[in-house]
Amino acid sequence: MATVSIPENTTALLLDIEGTTTPITFVKDILFPYIKDNLEEYLSAHWEEDECKQDVHLLKKQVEEDLRLHRACAQHSLDQSGHTDEEKAIREVVDNVLWQMASDRKTTALKQLQGHMWRVAYAAGRIKGEVYQDVVPSIRRWRRQGLKVYIYSSGSVEAQKLLFGYSVEGDVLDLFNGHFDTNIGTKVESKSYERIAERMGCPPEEIMFLTDVTREAKAAEDAGVNVAVVVRPGNMELTEEERSHYNLITTFSQLEVTGSA
Repeated sequence: MATVSIPENTTALLLDIEGTTTPITFVKDILFPYIKDNLEEYLSAHWEEDECKQDVHLLKKQVEEDLRLHRACAQHSLDQSGHTDEEKAIREVVDNVLWQMASDRKTTALKQLQGHMWRVAYAAGRIKGEVYQDVVPSIRRWRRQGLKVYIYSSGSVEAQKLLFGYSVEGDVLDLFNGHFDTNIGTKVESKSYERIAERMGCPPEEIMFLTDVTREAKAAEDAGVNVAVVVRPGNMELTEEERSHYNLITTFSQLEVTGSA
């Protein structure tokens, strides 16, 4: 198996989650169905709590923006007036969330509510975060070699911390120096990677980003970040052009710090 060198000037690795540290099937077959199956019950149980009210408020703000930009039909909107009929109000939130999920949207409002629901599930032991077997040993090795390791995912920072805090490998949160989500910008915008470099306090050239999505890889490259594309079972097929352009790895154990093989 060919090794891929981490450039010598690298000080930090930035990792995607879905398809990179964690099987896509975990998100698609476990996390998302949990939301769909338990959404109405969760909202009914927590409707009067401040956190839930804040989640619903954020969803309403998102709807306002969608309607303004003609991204949503009226049936996916939330009534802005205070409902006396709690059941109807909850039903509207459910319909909106399911519509967003069916459209594969990555809005902060959606991700925040999902994160809060998953917290309940992880804490109750109903879900354990899946990570590929090569991930934890490799990150431990990189940390020993003096590299910092960060996560950047469309899922909220809270959802990221739940996945790694309640993982099949136990609580491995101490492996990471920090977490980024869509609050810093979307993963297909090069500006997001510039902002991340700024937050890390290092130039983009000192960061290596691992992702399975070439649109994200391109955005990172455009910002001056080094990239390796992760090829795992179930990930999107790459074109010949993409295969020849990017460094490809099928496991984290292929990545070696230059001069430390």
